[in-house]
Amino acid sequence: MDTRKLTILGEAAKYDICSSTASTKQFGKASIGNTLPSGICHSFTPDGRCVSMLKVLMSNECEKDCNYCPNRVQRDVLRTTFAPEELARLFMDMYERNYIEGLFLSSGVRHNAASTIENMLKTLEIIRFRYRFGGYIHLKILPGTEEQFIERAAELSNRISINLEAPNRDRLSILSRTKDFDKELVQPLRSISKILKRHPGTTHSTQFIVGAAQESDKEILTAVNRLYSGFDLKRAYFSAFYPVAGTPLQHMPPASQLREHRLYQSDFLMRFYQFRFQDFIFDESSNLDLSLDPKLMYAIKNPQLFPVEINRATLDQLLRVPGIGPKSARKILQVRRQYKLRSPMELKNMGISLKRAQKFITFDGKCFDSSRWLLDPNRYQYEQLSFFKEVSL
Repeated sequence: MDTRKLTILGEAAKYDICSSTASTKQFGKASIGNTLPSGICHSFTPDGRCVSMLKVLMSNECEKDCNYCPNRVQRDVLRTTFAPEELARLFMDMYERNYIEGLFLSSGVRHNAASTIENMLKTLEIIRFRYRFGGYIHLKILPGTEEQFIERAAELSNRISINLEAPNRDRLSILSRTKDFDKELVQPLRSISKILKRHPGTTHSTQFIVGAAQESDKEILTAVNRLYSGFDLKRAYFSAFYPVAGTPLQHMPPASQLREHRLYQSDFLMRFYQFRFQDFIFDESSNLDLSLDPKLMYAIKNPQLFPVEINRATLDQLLRVPGIGPKSARKILQVRRQYKLRSPMELKNMGISLKRAQKFITFDGKCFDSSRWLLDPNRYQYEQLSFFKEVSL
């Protein structure tokens, strides 16, 4: 096992966010590995389970000049590259020792996108067909990748992704002079969306760097909304910018982790809570409020919609009540078929956060929190800033 290359290329991959999936996609006559996770875990599946992943770059050589990236072409760092046979054997060695259960493979653009992605695909072919590995693989598509390579990636992977990094071409131009937003990023993303219709077992995602290009939350969520509605994106990820020594942005302050958290909350509201882009409340600088989560802010700014009657509210109305999530909302609808809810304690037994919900609901017209019309964002500030202890919407 070549630990020297693994150390360099594993460290170089740490800025990519890896994800897992509960996909049951089958790969030919696979004899080892599956997508049902167990053991030491590092990435989470949609149902809350975890899977350990080898997250590594094929190469940290890169012809791109992204101003925030530790692997940018102008940065003086030790460069190295895996050969396909070498990386495939390394992965299998680690798998056989029960260190890992899946692979997240990315790379710098070495020479050009075509030759680099070819080597990445060769690695996957060796893993899939020579070693007959049927487990989870996430492959990062490189900027400017052609359709023929995306097609093969969709055949070999459980998930593929391409990082947009910025929400639009103007913001990307701040980060890089060598990347073409439409040609190298949006066009491959459009190809991925089209190709995956022929590969229903494979999903795709993207990632945004938050704060590096001075973009607003509104710009990011506008892009995310477009991706969900027009590109069949499975999920968007957000990575708060952190300055790296030796890059043009090394003296820029890091982006707020709380801002990243608010973007994730907004993303969850769009994906699971039936929120629309126009439902989000932005301040005068087009950013989300950091003192309140976006769902609570929506409820405070729309007093005409609350309180809702718990025994008559629709699913959409229940999902907009702070403290009530998709599972608990459907549980309420199920219970209501046979029983009328009469007190907040009955909701607490369903796992609902009464501390958040009670101000926004009534039981047969009766409200159990007389302060509901005295809602003031400042009253919630301390509670919301403690999001590391409690992050449910």
